[in-house]
Amino acid sequence: MIILKSPEEIKLMRESGRITAELGALLKENIKPGVTTLALDDLAASFIKKKNAVAAFLGYRGYPKSVCFSVNEEVVHGIPKNRVLLEGDIVGVDAGVVYNGFIGDMAFTAGVGKISAAAQKLMTITEQSLYQGIEQAKPGNRLGDISHAVQEYVERNGFSIVEQYVGHGIGRQLHEDPQVPNYGPAGCGPILKEGMTLAIEPMVNAGAFEVEVLNDDWTVVTKDRKLSAHFEHTIAITANGPEILTKI
Repeated sequence: MIILKSPEEIKLMRESGRITAELGALLKENIKPGVTTLALDDLAASFIKKKNAVAAFLGYRGYPKSVCFSVNEEVVHGIPKNRVLLEGDIVGVDAGVVYNGFIGDMAFTAGVGKISAAAQKLMTITEQSLYQGIEQAKPGNRLGDISHAVQEYVERNGFSIVEQYVGHGIGRQLHEDPQVPNYGPAGCGPILKEGMTLAIEPMVNAGAFEVEVLNDDWTVVTKDRKLSAHFEHTIAITANGPEILTKI
């Protein structure tokens, strides 16, 4: 069941989204050669506590940390550890915050120091595909219009969409209906309505779309071990179109 949010509830989601965006900006500033993903997670946990918020991912289905950090060929759900980030790496950061009972969820991929032109192109196309999808999130359109816009843009630029993991509705729960695939035909799926809140999150691979989960039961990697990028925003569908709630 898709839960429509009232104007008051969307107001509360703006607050959780703002804190999530501030967290994302803090982490982005601190991604540099020599830092560990565990140190970044500790920084995130401290920030979230300072804001009187709660990490949405900590303990979710047993996830052991506050934020997901996925490096290079890791697609999503990378667990923070004592891995040192190196010049030329790219790191996907996926963070969620609970505040006043509502959740903000966002992701971005950042380069560590100087990165290759190929890695930069992958990141740029993935981020732009997110905005292509968001543009379609307006009342009267169909959910498939979002999905198709993302896929068409990614594939036109020579990359592949991860199909196994998708976006989702969001609100009081991290994952609500509907699922928001990053692929599929336009003009299908539920009609988009004012008050819907969605987390749109394309995951894009430099090589083939196939992925697999490592032995830690969390970290998703590309099967061909080529690079992957991930961007996400929580949005609200308003009478005037999409409103991004987690803009950095």
